[in-house]
Amino acid sequence: MPVLEKGMVLDNRQVASDLYVMDFVAPSMAQKCQPGQFLHIRSNGTYDPLLRRPLSIYDVLADSCIISLLYRVVGRGTALLTGIDIDNKIDIMGPLGKGFTLPDSPESILLVGGGVGAAPLMFLARQLINIGCKVTLLLGSATAEQLVPGQRFATLGVKVKTASMDGTDGYHGLITDLLMLEDPSLYKRLYTCGPEAMMAKVSGWAIQNNVPGELSLEEHMACGVGACLGCARQLNPNQNQYAKICMDGPVFDIKSFSTIPNPIQGGSSHE
Repeated sequence: MPVLEKGMVLDNRQVASDLYVMDFVAPSMAQKCQPGQFLHIRSNGTYDPLLRRPLSIYDVLADSCIISLLYRVVGRGTALLTGIDIDNKIDIMGPLGKGFTLPDSPESILLVGGGVGAAPLMFLARQLINIGCKVTLLLGSATAEQLVPGQRFATLGVKVKTASMDGTDGYHGLITDLLMLEDPSLYKRLYTCGPEAMMAKVSGWAIQNNVPGELSLEEHMACGVGACLGCARQLNPNQNQYAKICMDGPVFDIKSFSTIPNPIQGGSSHE
């Protein structure tokens, strides 16, 4: 069950030109969070803007009750978040949504993240490492500056491979092109998050190579609890079925996601 809690902000730092990491203490919520879930955050102490902002859970240190959020400034709501100072309280509702399915035993895992899509993969990586999995992350973005989350993954023992569109870090090109160089027989499971064009191609690669996996979708939300239907959408245009991203997701099996024809062909985009 989601809870309402006022978290005490420990840090709210800029890590790239438009990326921030916020750490806060939320004892009740930290014990309930699962990888892949999200929190509904009020941007400031008022009701302007009225709606909360859904943000993926970036990381959780359960023993110290610290939750971390990685967010990109894209509008007024997230811009207001950058102004929340240390020792202030933040109004949070969560954890919300359906998270990732973890393996029952240690496996070799591939994570693929595009831009700020690395956010829900960090806590997942921590949990996978804790159960003895061998984890590799492919992380792509436009420039080296946007790849800063990779450093945190590496501290956990995750093998990190990067790609940048401008060639300033790692592979010069798309993260999905780097994916095509991977040997699928090395991995038992895949998880991905990022731009939908990217995830479509990642899903195509996984399905073609019989690698099971899950992806995390992002959608505009109002209530966050399935009541308003504002986040309802088709996962597959060939099926007359709608999913509520906030309740049925944000995590879905890769086989249920097909919004782009022939996803294994052509390029992809980055956040």
